[in-house]
Amino acid sequence: MYLCALYFFEMDFEDIRPYTDSEFKEAYLRLTEDRRFADALKMCLSGYTVDDFRRDLERFGTIEEVQVDFDKRFIDAFLAQSSKGLSLSGIENIESGRSYLFIGNHRDITFDPALLQYYFFVERRKTSRIAMGDNLFTTPLLVEIAKLNKMIKVKRSGTLREKLENSKTLAAYIRHSLFMDNESVWIAQRDGRTKDGNDQTKQGLLKMICMGDGNNPVETLRKMNITPVIISYEYEPCDWLKAREVAISEHQIYQKQPGEDFNSIKQGIFGQKGRISLTIGKTLDEEFDTVPDNLPNNDKLNYVCRIIDNQIYSKYTLFPNNYIAHDILHGDGKYEDCYTPEEKTRFESYVEMKSHVADVPFEKMRENMLKIYSTPVDNHEISTKN
Repeated sequence: MYLCALYFFEMDFEDIRPYTDSEFKEAYLRLTEDRRFADALKMCLSGYTVDDFRRDLERFGTIEEVQVDFDKRFIDAFLAQSSKGLSLSGIENIESGRSYLFIGNHRDITFDPALLQYYFFVERRKTSRIAMGDNLFTTPLLVEIAKLNKMIKVKRSGTLREKLENSKTLAAYIRHSLFMDNESVWIAQRDGRTKDGNDQTKQGLLKMICMGDGNNPVETLRKMNITPVIISYEYEPCDWLKAREVAISEHQIYQKQPGEDFNSIKQGIFGQKGRISLTIGKTLDEEFDTVPDNLPNNDKLNYVCRIIDNQIYSKYTLFPNNYIAHDILHGDGKYEDCYTPEEKTRFESYVEMKSHVADVPFEKMRENMLKIYSTPVDNHEISTKN
């Protein structure tokens, strides 16, 4: 433990760490000077002003107190505007006072980890830190909001050498959070959102987490209390954007336009989602015992990826839209008992409306849209066979 502490002490986390409890009040006071903060209060919390927030800030002693009291009201407002209800389950799978590495499937830039924190608000549990791509840290306002919400910056750009150093720093900070600060961390199972409906943990993620301790990666991962988190949306708010990106990427390198990530964030927050389900899975304790000792390290990591994926597939909430898309795409009625004719007509109209874009043929957009919703059914079938 001494060597571990010395290693963390020598690392510089200043550029990627979130704010601490000794810093958050000054940061929030800076935020209240931004007109957009006042506009957000007016839009989401009717009758609640910047002056009200400044008064409330005086009684908050920690970032988590702000989250439970203030941030929860924002998420309540977003859910009321853009969803038909949120189902939460699995809190019994984690223990208070214990730190976890939550590995989540990733459908929306901000809402996925935000809903996990919301679950912690509701249950009065300690919130987690959130590993978030630096595409969210694009303006001073977003930087402040991210760092105030316990977000860890994941640097993705740079030369190969810079990317390697950034990965080492991120891996060290995740372990610093878990083992030194006793702070849980949420991280997506892959870089970027799932764009084709296939929730698949990337081996590179686990390899990154183990950097600096690669002799026995399975034992390194075991100590982190890895726990899958599964998010399911009845309607994905950015589905047509993803379908379009996948279609364009088949023929050329997809180039994001200025402000595209920010627009995706807004669409993810305010776009209609229908019903939402979030499940905290079971910590991978016993499962690590099933990893064969005679495998090379890369194969061991792939094995752990499959363990995580299998739990995500089996606990993913399948809505009628998923079954409808699967039957349409496969040209059969295998799952017709899982939806009504009215639900099918409504979803078909939705897909048709979203499939009309200027730069991708309608049939290609329609196919990609259907894959986003049907693939979780295929993956669920895989999980039931394992």
